[in-house]
Amino acid sequence: MKSRALRLTQGEVQSPIFLPDATFGVVRSVDAEDLIAVGIQALVMNTFHLMQRPGSSTIQALGGLHQMAHWKKNIVTDSGGFQAYSLIRQNPRFGRIHDKGIIFAPEGSSRKFQLTPEKTIRLQISYGSDVVICLDDCTHVDEGYKAQLESVDRTIAWAKKSKKEYAILTDQKKLTEQTRPRIYAVVQGGGYKDLRLKCVEALLEIGFDGYGYGGWPLDKDNHLLSEIIGYTREIVPAEYHMHALGVGHPENLLACFELGYDIFDSAMPTRDARHGRLFTFKNPSDPNDFGLTGAWFGYKYINDEENIKANLPISAYCDCPCCKNYSMGYLHHLFKQGDALFMRLATLHNLRFMVQLCERIQRKYA
Repeated sequence: MKSRALRLTQGEVQSPIFLPDATFGVVRSVDAEDLIAVGIQALVMNTFHLMQRPGSSTIQALGGLHQMAHWKKNIVTDSGGFQAYSLIRQNPRFGRIHDKGIIFAPEGSSRKFQLTPEKTIRLQISYGSDVVICLDDCTHVDEGYKAQLESVDRTIAWAKKSKKEYAILTDQKKLTEQTRPRIYAVVQGGGYKDLRLKCVEALLEIGFDGYGYGGWPLDKDNHLLSEIIGYTREIVPAEYHMHALGVGHPENLLACFELGYDIFDSAMPTRDARHGRLFTFKNPSDPNDFGLTGAWFGYKYINDEENIKANLPISAYCDCPCCKNYSMGYLHHLFKQGDALFMRLATLHNLRFMVQLCERIQRKYA
């Protein structure tokens, strides 16, 4: 897999690209200027959550996602299929998934929300998203053949409705090839290759700008499902970009890029940062392997006693604002105090690590 350009409405980016999760329109504890300072090129936000908070009418009143979040680069909006799966399939009392869409009422809410294939496209376009993603019926990889087949059939039917609504709206708004948001569909099928193939063939016939790997990408032991992830990439023509949805562990990102995926997102790097687990390279970015062979990745835990008086940065190979200006000892102090500055600095470090990882991969596979 070679690094290549992704041409989106807010500018071209180079693959691989990691998208921090700005689920509710914000990457927790940092602002747009912080994100730009560490090299973030795009964000992923979530329709399922945004339609609840702050709400679609509020987003439109505030000028759309870009203006609301003061973010001038690209935004990808997830449809919310995975979130519906997480809410409903594991807690059926919160709603139901049916052929027309999803009805849900989050815990603590007296209001019911409805999400259909058409509605999720309307919302994403109204938000000003640069990449919209079709609603899909997500499953757990361990579910049986019957459930996976039902998911594939429903995902295909929803993709057809999504594409039809997308065509209507882009025509009404007179969007050009340069100004229209890209539209991606999600490939379901669990661990069954024949169902993955059926889903891919149907989605290719409908026609999309790119595709995403659908379903949880890890097994019960948190190991990457490399075989089915790789197979799904193989059956999608190479000219299409593919989004490894939910993949953000550094080692998994590298593995999926080598399998042919371009785009990655996860809440893990920022969540780990807030809880004191910091990412580090074990090797410098040398001209031979760019520091990506052997045991190249590791963690530092800020709460460890060894960091109390450590007058060193988190990493000698990092140029983030945190590593350039602050010691591990000071970060340990901030963490123990529960100060919000720790969350900001740690988040910037882990995000800069993810950007540096993508840059190392780009140079290695140029």
